[in-house]
Amino acid sequence: MLFNFGFVSMRWIWVALVIVFALIEVFTLGLYTVWFALAALVMVFLSLLNIPLPYQIIIFLAISAALLFFTRPIAIKKLKIGKEKTNVESLAGMHALVTRKIGEFERGEVKLNGQFWSASAENKVEIPEGTKCEVIRIEGVQAIVRPLSDS
Repeated sequence: MLFNFGFVSMRWIWVALVIVFALIEVFTLGLYTVWFALAALVMVFLSLLNIPLPYQIIIFLAISAALLFFTRPIAIKKLKIGKEKTNVESLAGMHALVTRKIGEFERGEVKLNGQFWSASAENKVEIPEGTKCEVIRIEGVQAIVRPLSDS
């Protein structure tokens, strides 16, 4: 028996859920509700099989959970969502030139990408002026560097 809410059959409720979840996904782009929209789409067709409503809800939740946990990580990896580095994050790993000596207890200065940055050594070692170094990370407006082994 098809479950009816007055004049509206379950199939139309599933269609409405597909639209609602798809709209939420379009506005958030979080790759969360798209899986619920796909599960609701499957339920549109399964609702034609006269499955009782409680079982339809359980099937919907099972399909949603499976899609969310098994395919979302793959989709994020393929679409590279949230993996774009900001300008500062992209500086890590780049080479810089020490323009003012970096001391154990004092900040120095490095030239990085044509700009001068306040710098500290990663292991609090002294790095003399003219040494090539690698940027480990940026903390605020300061570059944390280590000398290159080949310099």
